[in-house]
Amino acid sequence: MKMDLNAIIEQMETGDQDAALVALQTYNKEKNQCFTFSKEEESDRERLGELVLGFLNKELQPSCQLACLETTRILSRDKHCVNPFITRSAMATLARYAGIMVHTDTPEQDSKENERVTTPLVSFCYFHQVRFFDLRLTFLLTALRVDVRAQLAQELHGISILGNQLDATLGLCWPDTLETSRVGSEGVPPEDLPPLSRQQTERAMEILKTLFNITFDTARRKVDEEDAAEYRHLGAILRHCLMSHADGEERTEEFHSHTVNLLGNLPLPCLDVLLLPKVQQGSIEYMGVNMDAVNMLLEFMEKRLDRGNKLKETLLPSLNLLTESARIHRETRKFLRSKVLPPLRDVKNRPEVGNALRNKLVRLMTHIDTDVKNCAAEFLFVLCKESVSRFIKYTGYGNAAGLLAARGLLRGGRDSGIYSEDEDSETEEYREAKAHINPVTGVVEEEQPNPMEGMTEEQKEYEAMKLVNMFDKLSRNNVIQPMQLGMDGKMREINPEDLHKLTHNPAAQPENPPQPDSEDEAQ
Repeated sequence: MKMDLNAIIEQMETGDQDAALVALQTYNKEKNQCFTFSKEEESDRERLGELVLGFLNKELQPSCQLACLETTRILSRDKHCVNPFITRSAMATLARYAGIMVHTDTPEQDSKENERVTTPLVSFCYFHQVRFFDLRLTFLLTALRVDVRAQLAQELHGISILGNQLDATLGLCWPDTLETSRVGSEGVPPEDLPPLSRQQTERAMEILKTLFNITFDTARRKVDEEDAAEYRHLGAILRHCLMSHADGEERTEEFHSHTVNLLGNLPLPCLDVLLLPKVQQGSIEYMGVNMDAVNMLLEFMEKRLDRGNKLKETLLPSLNLLTESARIHRETRKFLRSKVLPPLRDVKNRPEVGNALRNKLVRLMTHIDTDVKNCAAEFLFVLCKESVSRFIKYTGYGNAAGLLAARGLLRGGRDSGIYSEDEDSETEEYREAKAHINPVTGVVEEEQPNPMEGMTEEQKEYEAMKLVNMFDKLSRNNVIQPMQLGMDGKMREINPEDLHKLTHNPAAQPENPPQPDSEDEAQ
Protein backbone atom coordinates (compact mmCIF):
# COMPACT_ATOMS: atom_id res chain seq x y z
CA MET A 1 0.00 0.00 0.00
CA LYS A 2 1.42 3.38 -1.01
CA MET A 3 0.72 6.37 1.22
CA ASP A 4 1.08 10.03 0.31
CA LEU A 5 3.72 11.94 2.34
CA ASN A 6 1.11 14.47 3.49
CA ALA A 7 -1.08 11.62 4.72
CA ILE A 8 1.86 10.21 6.70
CA ILE A 9 2.48 13.61 8.26
CA GLU A 10 -1.22 13.86 9.21
CA GLN A 11 -1.07 10.46 10.93
CA MET A 12 2.07 11.54 12.83
CA GLU A 13 0.48 14.81 13.93
CA THR A 14 -2.30 12.92 15.72
CA GLY A 15 0.30 11.77 18.25
CA ASP A 16 -1.13 8.26 18.27
CA GLN A 17 1.60 5.59 18.34
CA ASP A 18 -0.36 2.94 16.50
CA ALA A 19 -1.31 5.29 13.66
CA ALA A 20 2.26 6.60 13.47
CA LEU A 21 3.65 3.05 13.41
CA VAL A 22 1.50 2.00 10.43
CA ALA A 23 2.31 5.22 8.53
CA LEU A 24 6.07 5.00 9.13
CA GLN A 25 6.28 1.30 8.29
CA THR A 26 4.59 2.05 4.98
CA TYR A 27 6.98 4.94 4.26
CA ASN A 28 10.06 2.93 5.25
CA LYS A 29 9.12 -0.01 3.06
CA GLU A 30 8.58 2.29 0.08
CA LYS A 31 11.77 4.35 0.56
CA ASN A 32 14.13 1.69 1.92
CA GLN A 33 16.33 1.71 -1.19
CA CYS A 34 15.76 5.34 -2.11
CA PHE A 35 18.87 7.55 -2.27
CA THR A 36 17.61 10.42 -4.46
CA PHE A 37 14.73 12.68 -3.46
CA SER A 38 12.47 15.14 -5.25
CA LYS A 39 12.99 18.83 -4.55
CA GLU A 40 9.22 19.47 -4.38
CA GLU A 41 8.83 17.53 -1.14
CA GLU A 42 11.80 19.02 0.75
CA SER A 43 9.68 20.99 3.21
CA ASP A 44 7.43 17.96 3.83
CA ARG A 45 10.44 15.75 4.54
CA GLU A 46 11.81 18.31 6.99
CA ARG A 47 8.43 18.37 8.76
CA LEU A 48 8.39 14.57 8.91
CA GLY A 49 11.89 14.65 10.43
CA GLU A 50 10.73 17.05 13.15
CA LEU A 51 7.75 14.85 13.99
CA VAL A 52 9.89 11.70 14.12
CA LEU A 53 12.32 13.36 16.55
CA GLY A 54 9.40 14.49 18.64
CA PHE A 55 8.21 10.88 18.89
CA LEU A 56 11.72 9.69 19.80
CA ASN A 57 11.65 11.97 22.85
CA LYS A 58 8.56 10.15 24.15
CA GLU A 59 8.16 6.79 25.84
CA LEU A 60 7.58 4.50 22.86
CA GLN A 61 6.90 0.86 22.33
CA PRO A 62 9.95 -0.90 20.76
CA SER A 63 8.34 -1.37 17.35
CA CYS A 64 7.54 2.34 17.10
CA GLN A 65 11.06 3.25 18.23
CA LEU A 66 12.49 1.06 15.49
CA ALA A 67 10.22 2.55 12.82
CA CYS A 68 11.18 6.10 13.87
CA LEU A 69 14.90 5.29 13.72
CA GLU A 70 14.52 3.66 10.29
CA THR A 71 12.74 6.76 9.02
CA THR A 72 15.54 8.92 10.43
CA ARG A 73 18.10 6.83 8.57
CA ILE A 74 16.20 7.27 5.29
CA LEU A 75 15.61 11.02 5.71
CA SER A 76 19.25 11.67 6.63
CA ARG A 77 20.27 10.52 3.13
CA ASP A 78 18.92 13.79 1.74
CA LYS A 79 21.61 16.42 2.42
CA HIS A 80 19.09 19.22 1.76
CA CYS A 81 16.76 18.10 4.57
CA VAL A 82 19.10 17.40 7.47
CA ASN A 83 18.24 20.53 9.45
CA PRO A 84 15.93 18.70 11.89
CA PHE A 85 18.76 16.30 12.79
CA ILE A 86 21.67 18.69 13.34
CA THR A 87 20.35 20.73 16.27
CA ARG A 88 21.91 20.19 19.68
CA SER A 89 18.76 18.57 21.08
CA ALA A 90 18.36 16.31 18.04
CA MET A 91 21.98 15.16 18.26
CA ALA A 92 21.52 14.45 21.98
CA THR A 93 18.42 12.38 21.23
CA LEU A 94 20.13 10.36 18.51
CA ALA A 95 23.26 9.92 20.64
CA ARG A 96 21.12 8.52 23.44
CA TYR A 97 19.61 5.94 21.11
CA ALA A 98 23.08 5.15 19.74
CA GLY A 99 24.23 4.31 23.25
CA ILE A 100 26.89 7.00 23.44
CA MET A 101 25.04 9.19 25.98
CA VAL A 102 23.86 8.10 29.40
CA HIS A 103 21.40 9.52 31.93
CA THR A 104 22.53 10.19 35.47
CA ASP A 105 20.38 11.41 38.28
CA THR A 106 21.32 14.81 39.71
CA PRO A 107 21.50 15.85 43.38
CA GLU A 108 18.64 18.26 42.71
CA GLN A 109 16.28 15.36 42.01
CA ASP A 110 14.53 15.92 45.36
CA SER A 111 13.60 19.49 44.45
CA LYS A 112 12.97 18.80 40.79
CA GLU A 113 11.12 15.55 40.53
CA ASN A 114 12.18 13.24 37.70
CA GLU A 115 14.71 15.79 36.37
CA ARG A 116 17.60 14.17 34.54
CA VAL A 117 20.68 15.55 32.80
CA THR A 118 22.43 14.03 29.87
CA THR A 119 26.16 13.36 30.37
CA PRO A 120 28.49 12.55 27.49
CA LEU A 121 30.03 9.15 27.74
CA VAL A 122 33.42 10.67 26.97
CA SER A 123 34.21 10.52 30.67
CA PHE A 124 33.92 6.72 30.38
CA CYS A 125 36.09 6.52 27.20
CA TYR A 126 37.87 3.27 28.15
CA PHE A 127 34.93 2.07 26.30
CA HIS A 128 36.20 0.99 22.86
CA GLN A 129 33.03 1.85 20.93
CA VAL A 130 33.17 5.52 21.91
CA ARG A 131 36.84 5.93 21.14
CA PHE A 132 36.42 4.17 17.82
CA PHE A 133 33.40 6.35 16.96
CA ASP A 134 35.36 9.53 17.76
CA LEU A 135 38.35 8.40 15.70
CA ARG A 136 36.22 7.34 12.73
CA LEU A 137 34.41 10.69 12.80
CA THR A 138 37.75 12.53 12.92
CA PHE A 139 39.01 10.51 9.97
CA LEU A 140 35.93 11.29 7.91
CA LEU A 141 36.15 15.00 8.70
CA THR A 142 39.80 15.16 7.65
CA ALA A 143 39.05 13.16 4.51
CA LEU A 144 36.16 15.36 3.38
CA ARG A 145 37.13 18.81 4.68
CA VAL A 146 40.44 20.36 3.68
CA ASP A 147 39.97 23.22 6.16
CA VAL A 148 39.45 20.78 9.05
CA ARG A 149 42.52 18.85 7.94
CA ALA A 150 44.68 21.98 8.02
CA GLN A 151 43.22 23.19 11.33
CA LEU A 152 43.84 19.86 13.04
CA ALA A 153 47.41 19.64 11.73
CA GLN A 154 48.48 23.21 12.49
CA GLU A 155 46.31 24.96 15.07
CA LEU A 156 45.32 21.95 17.17
CA HIS A 157 48.69 20.13 17.08
CA GLY A 158 46.97 17.07 15.69
CA ILE A 159 50.15 15.16 14.87
CA SER A 160 51.27 15.27 18.48
CA ILE A 161 47.80 14.51 19.89
CA LEU A 162 47.12 11.62 17.53
CA GLY A 163 50.65 10.31 17.97
CA ASN A 164 50.08 10.18 21.73
CA GLN A 165 46.75 8.42 21.15
CA LEU A 166 48.50 5.83 18.98
CA ASP A 167 51.15 5.40 21.67
CA ALA A 168 48.46 4.82 24.32
CA THR A 169 46.42 2.50 22.10
CA LEU A 170 49.44 0.26 21.51
CA GLY A 171 50.43 0.40 25.19
CA LEU A 172 53.99 1.59 24.53
CA CYS A 173 56.84 2.58 26.80
CA TRP A 174 60.13 4.22 25.77
CA PRO A 175 63.30 2.49 27.00
CA ASP A 176 65.31 5.02 24.96
CA THR A 177 64.56 8.33 23.24
CA LEU A 178 63.43 6.84 19.94
CA GLU A 179 63.13 3.18 20.88
CA THR A 180 59.79 1.64 21.77
CA SER A 181 58.60 -1.39 23.68
CA ARG A 182 55.29 -2.65 24.99
CA VAL A 183 54.55 -1.99 28.66
CA GLY A 184 55.39 -5.10 30.68
CA SER A 185 57.41 -6.60 27.82
CA GLU A 186 60.48 -4.38 27.84
CA GLY A 187 63.38 -5.92 25.99
CA VAL A 188 61.16 -8.23 23.93
CA PRO A 189 61.41 -7.49 20.17
CA PRO A 190 58.07 -6.30 18.70
CA GLU A 191 57.90 -9.27 16.33
CA ASP A 192 58.00 -11.63 19.34
CA LEU A 193 55.16 -9.92 21.21
CA PRO A 194 51.63 -11.40 21.26
CA PRO A 195 49.27 -10.04 18.56
CA LEU A 196 47.42 -6.80 19.16
CA SER A 197 43.77 -7.24 20.07
CA ARG A 198 41.05 -6.56 17.50
CA GLN A 199 40.00 -3.42 19.35
CA GLN A 200 43.56 -2.09 19.54
CA THR A 201 44.07 -2.69 15.83
CA GLU A 202 40.78 -1.04 14.86
CA ARG A 203 41.53 2.12 16.84
CA ALA A 204 45.15 2.21 15.68
CA MET A 205 44.12 2.00 12.01
CA GLU A 206 41.69 4.91 12.39
CA ILE A 207 44.50 6.98 13.92
CA LEU A 208 46.89 6.00 11.13
CA LYS A 209 44.35 6.96 8.45
CA THR A 210 43.69 10.33 10.09
CA LEU A 211 47.41 11.05 10.45
CA PHE A 212 47.84 10.20 6.77
CA ASN A 213 45.24 12.83 5.85
CA ILE A 214 46.83 15.63 7.88
CA THR A 215 50.44 14.85 6.83
CA PHE A 216 49.70 14.35 3.14
CA ASP A 217 52.03 17.13 1.93
CA THR A 218 54.75 16.78 4.58
CA ALA A 219 57.27 14.82 2.50
CA ARG A 220 57.23 17.55 -0.15
CA ARG A 221 58.12 20.47 2.14
CA LYS A 222 60.90 21.36 4.54
CA VAL A 223 60.26 21.12 8.28
CA ASP A 224 62.03 22.89 11.13
CA GLU A 225 63.89 21.13 13.95
CA GLU A 226 60.89 21.07 16.28
CA ASP A 227 58.63 19.51 13.65
CA ALA A 228 61.35 17.07 12.62
CA ALA A 229 61.66 15.85 16.22
CA GLU A 230 57.89 15.33 16.30
CA TYR A 231 57.94 13.36 13.05
CA ARG A 232 60.87 11.22 14.18
CA HIS A 233 58.96 10.42 17.39
CA LEU A 234 55.99 9.41 15.26
CA GLY A 235 58.30 7.41 12.99
CA ALA A 236 59.51 5.38 15.97
CA ILE A 237 55.89 4.47 16.79
CA LEU A 238 55.30 3.52 13.15
CA ARG A 239 58.33 1.26 13.24
CA HIS A 240 56.73 -0.53 16.19
CA CYS A 241 53.49 -0.83 14.17
CA LEU A 242 55.40 -2.26 11.22
CA MET A 243 57.02 -4.92 13.40
CA SER A 244 53.80 -5.80 15.29
CA HIS A 245 51.12 -8.32 14.37
CA ALA A 246 47.33 -8.11 14.58
CA ASP A 247 44.76 -10.85 15.12
CA GLY A 248 45.02 -12.70 11.82
CA GLU A 249 47.02 -12.40 8.60
CA GLU A 250 44.47 -10.25 6.76
CA ARG A 251 44.16 -7.77 9.63
CA THR A 252 47.95 -7.66 9.99
CA GLU A 253 48.41 -6.82 6.31
CA GLU A 254 45.76 -4.08 6.50
CA PHE A 255 47.44 -2.67 9.61
CA HIS A 256 50.85 -2.70 7.92
CA SER A 257 49.38 -1.12 4.78
CA HIS A 258 48.14 1.93 6.71
CA THR A 259 51.50 2.11 8.48
CA VAL A 260 53.44 2.09 5.19
CA ASN A 261 51.15 4.75 3.73
CA LEU A 262 51.86 7.06 6.66
CA LEU A 263 55.61 6.35 6.65
CA GLY A 264 55.63 7.59 3.06
CA ASN A 265 54.38 11.00 4.26
CA LEU A 266 57.19 11.54 6.76
CA PRO A 267 60.03 13.94 5.84
CA LEU A 268 62.78 11.85 4.26
CA PRO A 269 65.52 12.68 6.80
CA CYS A 270 63.23 11.40 9.56
CA LEU A 271 63.18 7.88 8.12
CA ASP A 272 66.47 7.15 9.87
CA VAL A 273 64.39 6.09 12.89
CA LEU A 274 63.76 2.82 11.06
CA LEU A 275 67.45 1.99 11.56
CA LEU A 276 67.98 3.23 15.12
CA PRO A 277 67.05 0.27 17.37
CA LYS A 278 69.98 -1.66 18.76
CA VAL A 279 70.90 -4.95 17.12
CA GLN A 280 69.54 -7.78 19.27
CA GLN A 281 69.75 -11.53 19.10
CA GLY A 282 67.70 -12.62 16.09
CA SER A 283 67.87 -9.18 14.42
CA ILE A 284 68.88 -8.80 10.79
CA GLU A 285 72.19 -6.94 10.93
CA TYR A 286 73.92 -5.27 8.00
CA MET A 287 76.95 -2.99 8.34
CA GLY A 288 76.31 -2.93 12.08
CA VAL A 289 72.76 -1.58 11.61
CA ASN A 290 69.43 -3.17 12.58
CA MET A 291 67.64 -3.87 9.28
CA ASP A 292 64.55 -5.59 10.69
CA ALA A 293 62.18 -2.78 9.63
CA VAL A 294 63.71 -2.38 6.16
CA ASN A 295 63.54 -6.13 5.62
CA MET A 296 59.88 -6.12 6.73
CA LEU A 297 59.16 -3.36 4.18
CA LEU A 298 60.88 -5.37 1.46
CA GLU A 299 58.89 -8.51 2.28
CA PHE A 300 55.66 -6.49 2.38
CA MET A 301 56.45 -4.96 -1.02
CA GLU A 302 57.21 -8.35 -2.58
CA LYS A 303 54.00 -9.82 -1.18
CA ARG A 304 52.00 -7.02 -2.82
CA LEU A 305 53.96 -7.48 -6.05
CA ASP A 306 53.25 -11.22 -6.14
CA ARG A 307 49.55 -10.61 -5.62
CA GLY A 308 49.42 -8.46 -8.75
CA ASN A 309 46.09 -6.77 -8.01
CA LYS A 310 45.73 -2.99 -8.36
CA LEU A 311 49.49 -2.49 -8.28
CA LYS A 312 49.24 1.29 -8.44
CA GLU A 313 47.27 1.43 -5.19
CA THR A 314 48.80 -1.53 -3.35
CA LEU A 315 52.44 -1.68 -4.47
CA LEU A 316 53.58 1.88 -5.08
CA PRO A 317 53.43 3.18 -1.47
CA SER A 318 55.91 0.57 -0.23
CA LEU A 319 58.04 0.71 -3.40
CA ASN A 320 58.28 4.51 -3.25
CA LEU A 321 59.16 4.34 0.44
CA LEU A 322 61.98 1.87 -0.21
CA THR A 323 63.26 4.00 -3.11
CA GLU A 324 63.47 7.20 -1.07
CA SER A 325 64.96 5.38 1.93
CA ALA A 326 67.64 3.88 -0.31
CA ARG A 327 68.35 7.24 -1.92
CA ILE A 328 68.98 9.01 1.38
CA HIS A 329 70.47 6.26 3.58
CA ARG A 330 73.62 4.49 2.42
CA GLU A 331 73.18 1.43 4.67
CA THR A 332 69.60 0.94 3.50
CA ARG A 333 70.64 1.12 -0.16
CA LYS A 334 73.48 -1.35 0.27
CA PHE A 335 71.23 -3.78 2.18
CA LEU A 336 68.47 -3.56 -0.44
CA ARG A 337 70.97 -3.98 -3.25
CA SER A 338 72.30 -7.15 -1.63
CA LYS A 339 68.74 -8.51 -1.58
CA VAL A 340 67.44 -7.25 -4.91
CA LEU A 341 70.56 -6.99 -7.09
CA PRO A 342 73.05 -9.55 -5.78
CA PRO A 343 76.23 -10.16 -7.84
CA LEU A 344 75.12 -11.20 -11.32
CA ARG A 345 75.72 -14.86 -12.19
CA ASP A 346 72.86 -15.73 -14.56
CA VAL A 347 73.88 -14.40 -17.97
CA LYS A 348 71.86 -16.85 -20.06
CA ASN A 349 68.33 -15.77 -19.11
CA ARG A 350 66.89 -12.36 -19.81
CA PRO A 351 66.63 -10.02 -16.81
CA GLU A 352 62.82 -10.20 -16.90
CA VAL A 353 62.76 -14.01 -16.88
CA GLY A 354 62.69 -15.82 -13.53
CA ASN A 355 61.20 -15.66 -10.05
CA ALA A 356 63.90 -13.67 -8.26
CA LEU A 357 62.84 -10.22 -7.01
CA ARG A 358 65.06 -8.58 -9.62
CA ASN A 359 63.22 -10.46 -12.39
CA LYS A 360 59.83 -9.44 -11.03
CA LEU A 361 60.80 -5.77 -10.84
CA VAL A 362 62.35 -5.75 -14.32
CA ARG A 363 59.07 -7.16 -15.68
CA LEU A 364 57.30 -4.17 -14.15
CA MET A 365 59.52 -1.81 -16.15
CA THR A 366 57.37 -2.56 -19.22
CA HIS A 367 54.05 -2.52 -17.32
CA ILE A 368 51.09 -0.89 -19.06
CA ASP A 369 50.61 1.57 -16.17
CA THR A 370 53.13 4.41 -16.52
CA ASP A 371 53.33 5.10 -12.77
CA VAL A 372 54.02 1.45 -11.98
CA LYS A 373 56.77 1.02 -14.58
CA ASN A 374 58.41 4.34 -13.69
CA CYS A 375 58.42 3.51 -9.98
CA ALA A 376 59.95 0.06 -10.53
CA ALA A 377 62.62 1.50 -12.83
CA GLU A 378 63.41 4.30 -10.37
CA PHE A 379 63.90 1.82 -7.52
CA LEU A 380 66.36 -0.29 -9.48
CA PHE A 381 68.11 2.82 -10.82
CA VAL A 382 68.69 4.11 -7.28
CA LEU A 383 70.02 0.71 -6.20
CA CYS A 384 72.48 1.03 -9.11
CA LYS A 385 73.55 4.43 -7.71
CA GLU A 386 71.99 6.01 -10.82
CA SER A 387 74.82 4.64 -12.96
CA VAL A 388 73.61 4.04 -16.51
CA SER A 389 76.03 1.24 -17.31
CA ARG A 390 75.27 -0.63 -14.09
CA PHE A 391 71.54 -0.15 -14.63
CA ILE A 392 71.81 -1.64 -18.13
CA LYS A 393 73.90 -4.49 -16.76
CA TYR A 394 71.11 -5.61 -14.43
CA THR A 395 68.05 -4.76 -16.56
CA GLY A 396 69.11 -4.78 -20.22
CA TYR A 397 69.15 -1.72 -22.47
CA GLY A 398 65.70 -2.45 -23.88
CA ASN A 399 64.06 -2.42 -20.43
CA ALA A 400 66.11 0.55 -19.27
CA ALA A 401 65.49 2.75 -22.31
CA GLY A 402 62.30 4.34 -21.00
CA LEU A 403 63.85 5.79 -17.85
CA LEU A 404 67.09 6.72 -19.61
CA ALA A 405 65.21 8.54 -22.36
CA ALA A 406 63.14 10.47 -19.82
CA ARG A 407 66.31 11.60 -18.04
CA GLY A 408 68.39 12.33 -21.11
CA LEU A 409 70.83 9.54 -20.28
CA LEU A 410 70.66 7.42 -23.43
CA ARG A 411 74.23 8.44 -24.21
CA GLY A 412 75.38 6.97 -20.91
CA GLY A 413 76.93 8.51 -17.80
CA ARG A 414 75.49 8.96 -14.32
CA ASP A 415 72.65 11.04 -12.92
CA SER A 416 73.22 13.78 -10.37
CA GLY A 417 72.75 11.65 -7.24
CA ILE A 418 75.61 11.51 -4.72
CA TYR A 419 76.57 7.97 -3.76
CA SER A 420 79.48 6.27 -2.06
CA GLU A 421 81.72 3.84 -3.94
CA ASP A 422 80.88 0.13 -3.84
CA GLU A 423 83.26 -2.78 -4.16
CA ASP A 424 83.50 -4.62 -7.47
CA SER A 425 80.40 -6.78 -7.79
CA GLU A 426 81.41 -8.69 -10.92
CA THR A 427 81.28 -12.45 -10.56
CA GLU A 428 83.58 -14.79 -12.46
CA GLU A 429 80.61 -15.95 -14.58
CA TYR A 430 79.76 -12.38 -15.59
CA ARG A 431 83.38 -11.42 -16.28
CA GLU A 432 83.85 -14.37 -18.64
CA ALA A 433 80.61 -13.71 -20.54
CA LYS A 434 80.76 -9.91 -20.53
CA ALA A 435 82.16 -9.51 -24.05
CA HIS A 436 79.39 -11.70 -25.52
CA ILE A 437 76.41 -10.12 -23.70
CA ASN A 438 73.88 -8.35 -25.91
CA PRO A 439 73.42 -4.99 -24.12
CA VAL A 440 69.84 -4.65 -25.39
CA THR A 441 68.60 -7.95 -23.95
CA GLY A 442 71.15 -8.23 -21.15
CA VAL A 443 72.04 -11.87 -21.88
CA VAL A 444 74.47 -13.95 -23.91
CA GLU A 445 72.78 -14.90 -27.18
CA GLU A 446 73.73 -17.40 -29.85
CA GLU A 447 75.37 -15.85 -32.86
CA GLN A 448 72.83 -15.13 -35.58
CA PRO A 449 73.63 -15.43 -39.30
CA ASN A 450 74.43 -12.13 -41.01
CA PRO A 451 71.43 -11.34 -43.27
CA MET A 452 73.69 -9.32 -45.60
CA GLU A 453 76.28 -12.02 -46.02
CA GLY A 454 77.04 -12.58 -49.70
CA MET A 455 75.54 -9.24 -50.80
CA THR A 456 77.51 -6.79 -52.92
CA GLU A 457 77.90 -3.19 -51.72
CA GLU A 458 75.35 -2.11 -54.33
CA GLN A 459 72.80 -4.63 -53.00
CA LYS A 460 73.39 -3.47 -49.43
CA GLU A 461 72.90 0.14 -50.46
CA TYR A 462 69.72 -0.79 -52.32
CA GLU A 463 68.26 -2.53 -49.21
CA ALA A 464 69.24 0.41 -47.02
CA MET A 465 67.52 2.88 -49.35
CA LYS A 466 64.42 0.72 -49.49
CA LEU A 467 64.25 0.76 -45.67
CA VAL A 468 64.68 4.53 -45.54
CA ASN A 469 61.88 5.01 -48.09
CA MET A 470 59.59 2.73 -46.08
CA PHE A 471 60.25 4.79 -42.93
CA ASP A 472 59.63 7.99 -44.89
CA LYS A 473 56.28 6.72 -46.21
CA LEU A 474 55.10 5.55 -42.77
CA SER A 475 56.20 8.84 -41.25
CA ARG A 476 54.43 10.98 -43.84
CA ASN A 477 51.21 9.01 -43.31
CA ASN A 478 51.53 9.54 -39.52
CA VAL A 479 51.66 5.80 -38.89
CA ILE A 480 54.94 6.05 -36.97
CA GLN A 481 57.22 8.83 -35.76
CA PRO A 482 60.88 7.92 -36.34
CA MET A 483 63.21 9.13 -33.57
CA GLN A 484 66.93 9.63 -33.21
CA LEU A 485 69.29 10.21 -30.31
CA GLY A 486 70.38 13.80 -29.96
CA MET A 487 73.65 15.14 -28.62
CA ASP A 488 71.94 15.93 -25.30
CA GLY A 489 71.17 12.25 -24.71
CA LYS A 490 67.44 12.68 -25.36
CA MET A 491 65.33 11.34 -28.21
CA ARG A 492 64.14 13.77 -30.87
CA GLU A 493 61.97 13.40 -33.93
CA ILE A 494 63.48 12.57 -37.31
CA ASN A 495 62.04 15.13 -39.69
CA PRO A 496 61.85 14.89 -43.52
CA GLU A 497 65.14 16.81 -43.84
CA ASP A 498 66.90 14.16 -41.75
CA LEU A 499 65.45 11.41 -43.93
CA HIS A 500 66.56 13.34 -47.02
CA LYS A 501 70.10 13.43 -45.64
CA LEU A 502 69.97 9.69 -45.06
CA THR A 503 68.76 9.21 -48.63
CA HIS A 504 71.77 11.05 -50.00
CA ASN A 505 74.21 9.70 -47.41
CA PRO A 506 73.28 6.06 -46.72
CA ALA A 507 76.56 5.55 -44.90
CA ALA A 508 75.33 7.73 -42.02
CA GLN A 509 74.79 5.60 -38.94
CA PRO A 510 72.78 6.26 -35.76
CA GLU A 511 74.75 6.85 -32.60
CA ASN A 512 75.75 3.82 -30.59
CA PRO A 513 74.10 2.71 -27.34
CA PRO A 514 75.82 4.13 -24.23
CA GLN A 515 79.13 2.63 -23.23
CA PRO A 516 80.58 2.64 -19.69
CA ASP A 517 82.31 5.92 -18.88
CA SER A 518 85.07 4.09 -17.02
CA GLU A 519 86.13 0.65 -15.90
CA ASP A 520 84.90 1.46 -12.41
CA GLU A 521 81.45 2.39 -13.67
CA ALA A 522 81.21 -0.80 -15.70
CA GLN A 523 81.36 -2.67 -12.43
